[in-house]
Amino acid sequence: MIEKVLIVNICKEKLSYFEFVKPIKDVLRKNNIKYSVKSYKEVKEKDLQENNKIIICGTTIFDDEFLENVDKFEWLLDFKGSVLGICGGMHVIGLVFGGELSKETEIGYYFEDFKEEFLGLNEKQEVYHLHNSYVDFNGLDFKIFAGEQVSQAVKHREKEVYGVLFHPEFRQKELILNFCNLK
Repeated sequence: MIEKVLIVNICKEKLSYFEFVKPIKDVLRKNNIKYSVKSYKEVKEKDLQENNKIIICGTTIFDDEFLENVDKFEWLLDFKGSVLGICGGMHVIGLVFGGELSKETEIGYYFEDFKEEFLGLNEKQEVYHLHNSYVDFNGLDFKIFAGEQVSQAVKHREKEVYGVLFHPEFRQKELILNFCNLK
């Protein structure tokens, strides 16, 4: 299979698309990585079969209609490829795998301490946060790489499913490339 990335857009608002999806497209295009973009409402079985990597993008704080449609992401449970959920995408992953949403607003640059290497990030890293909520991954089948009270970077213990609560499309673009280059 040709390496191809499906970018899943969870944004309802057009401006959100330009802030959170387009920067990821730009990273992939500049690095000659094949990709396609689909709204989460339009993802079909064929899309899941044709792509071996999926990035579920984030969105703005108040553009959260996707949270009312988490059932549209049930495919995550059986998908055989690699998945990276960014912010809202991490919310989706946590909810699909049995977590609950909690409120916590973090906006701006924060330092996160990575306990182990995570998609190329380790030790203390400055990251950009923009969220009103999070999913607690404690007790779920995920390893937490960063975040004491609020999980910031996670990976499923058996699947190639990753999540970050921060926005690497603004500050940690190499994380996106490292995900795309996973074998």
